[in-house]
Amino acid sequence: MAEQKSKRDSVGMGRKGCWTNNGFVQNEDILEKDPDPGSRVDSPQHCTVGTLGPGEPDLKDIQPYAGMPKEVLFHFSGQARYRVPREVLFWLTVASVIVLTGTTIAIITISPKCLDWWQEGPMYQIYPRSFKDSDKDGNGDLKGIQDKLDYITTLNIKTIWITSFYKSSLKDFRHGIVDFREIDPIFGTMKDFENLVAAIHDKGLKLIIDIIPNHTSDKHAWFQWSRTQTGKYTDYYIWQNCSHENGITTPPNNWLSVYGNSSWHFDELRNQCYFHQFTKEQPDLNFRNPDVQEEIKEILQFWLAKGVDGFSFEAVKFLLEAKHLRDEAQVDKTQIPDTVTRYSELYHDFTTTQVGMHDIVRSFRQTMDQHSREPGRYRFMGTEAYGDSIDRTMMYYGLPFIQEADFPFNNYLTGLESPSGNNVFEVITSWMKHIPEGKWPNWMIGGPDSARLTSRLGKEYVNIMNMLVFTLPGTPITYYGEEIGMGNIFTTNLNESYNVDALLSKSPMQWDNSSNAGFSEGSHTWLPIGTDYYTVNVDVQKTQPRSALTLYQELSLLHANELLLSRGWFCYLRTDSQFVVYTREMDGIDRVFLVVLNFGETSRLNLEEMISSIPTKVRIRLSTNSANKGSEVDTQAITLGKAEGLILEYDTKTPLHHQTDFRDRCFVSNRACYSSVLNILSSLC
Repeated sequence: MAEQKSKRDSVGMGRKGCWTNNGFVQNEDILEKDPDPGSRVDSPQHCTVGTLGPGEPDLKDIQPYAGMPKEVLFHFSGQARYRVPREVLFWLTVASVIVLTGTTIAIITISPKCLDWWQEGPMYQIYPRSFKDSDKDGNGDLKGIQDKLDYITTLNIKTIWITSFYKSSLKDFRHGIVDFREIDPIFGTMKDFENLVAAIHDKGLKLIIDIIPNHTSDKHAWFQWSRTQTGKYTDYYIWQNCSHENGITTPPNNWLSVYGNSSWHFDELRNQCYFHQFTKEQPDLNFRNPDVQEEIKEILQFWLAKGVDGFSFEAVKFLLEAKHLRDEAQVDKTQIPDTVTRYSELYHDFTTTQVGMHDIVRSFRQTMDQHSREPGRYRFMGTEAYGDSIDRTMMYYGLPFIQEADFPFNNYLTGLESPSGNNVFEVITSWMKHIPEGKWPNWMIGGPDSARLTSRLGKEYVNIMNMLVFTLPGTPITYYGEEIGMGNIFTTNLNESYNVDALLSKSPMQWDNSSNAGFSEGSHTWLPIGTDYYTVNVDVQKTQPRSALTLYQELSLLHANELLLSRGWFCYLRTDSQFVVYTREMDGIDRVFLVVLNFGETSRLNLEEMISSIPTKVRIRLSTNSANKGSEVDTQAITLGKAEGLILEYDTKTPLHHQTDFRDRCFVSNRACYSSVLNILSSLC
């Protein structure tokens, strides 16, 4: 009876030609037995399911249970109540993947190119001999720069630009390079440089350095080997036959040095003349020699391997000269040829910007691109274009599909000799109208080869010029000391062979009002300290709410945090001898920055005459007069004092670059619009 009851309470599954599994098993790896030779089943057959007895329940009456055999599982999985949800979930998953993939592709497609590190924030140019002395010898050095990195970060700087520090025979340590792979001992050692690079990168900053490929020092090993016509170095420089009798040299032609007089110098050892665009101690390399080009590329690779993030290529327009030796034309054709000795007295059609020069610069770009393949390690390339016309300067950006420099350094504002709204406006619009589409502008108001801003325009214009470069589209570039308003020194008291006038803007950085302005603890400094160092210094200004340094920090912070300034449109409204007025605006952002700069005397301005849709009252976001910050002004009558600047802010639904009357006055480098819903930038504007 017990056996019959067990049969009634359990379900038996009979499988013809197969083994029977009556319930849950722990191990499915059951060894099959050899079939009985007498059995009718000689080979495996498809299993059929049947009840073990006529009194047992049918399969449709069975409920799912743990460990059910696959036949039961297949039976239930095919039922609609299980199959339909499973298929719905499957297709929902497929659809979700497709939607997410499509959305990702769409966002990538419509997103504008991200700003690179050299576009995100200001550059800070340092003349290393004058920044900070760490060893009390009166000369700034690499360790001194490292000691002041914390200060540089307070300026919201993104990139440090250090001018030439190579081993040099010239006292000015800028262009006459003896060895491109050595640090001049006055600045420290290669280990000091490596430590500086590591410290800069630890601060999240980037480093670019000068490279001067056009020439070397006459003490360079290449030149010494070239003088003796040793192997491949024979033609590393530009040599020509010339006559030299009784101490008088008759040069091959009338080409002149930048510093005046003939650009040819007789070498008694080789008995020929060599060519020099600058001083006779700086012979020009022969870039028509492929070996010379390879030498420079190897030098670039050497410094890139050291961790340098980019280069400023100096004097590139002088890389090639015409193969022929024809005389250059005189500016004044009536002038007696023998009296033509100044560089400005000739048209330099055969010694600057020759055909093939840009090919060489592009080859430098290709070398740097080889080191730009790692994410976040793009290598920047800038070129000096000093003295070039605006059309020639723009050629350094390259061609639409052939990249050259990321930008040529824009030093046109450094040539302003008097404050004038018209002059400032001309510099701005000239660059913005000529810049190739999609290229990035830059602005600098000082540098080692030009007079400091305060000495050119006056100390009252420091704040307004800093406000200008931080509110224009592009990368602002600051020469050390411009953030506190340092000026030229008046005397040098030096026995320098270099052009003394070029030293006046290189005086030591003024850190505090202690001895030597905190630049050095030594008994002397290589150049005199500025006479105003007691009040014009970092230590004093960082505690003053109305100082030039404080405003500089506020401007750099605003530039870093506002899309209107980093990526927005630039639309100019008015310019005259006094005022420069322009807006910064962006699609998707219902705010506008209106910048008003007064380069003249105190005057009143009516903004409603320029912008009909402007509100009656607007907010002052920043002012060169910190007392006005945060207040409101009447747009019908704004009074600005001499050299005063305002960054005004107001809400609008109609940006000027969409209005027909202003369309020709608006420029943008990398077009983008902001989506407040998705909180992303888009290129579909």
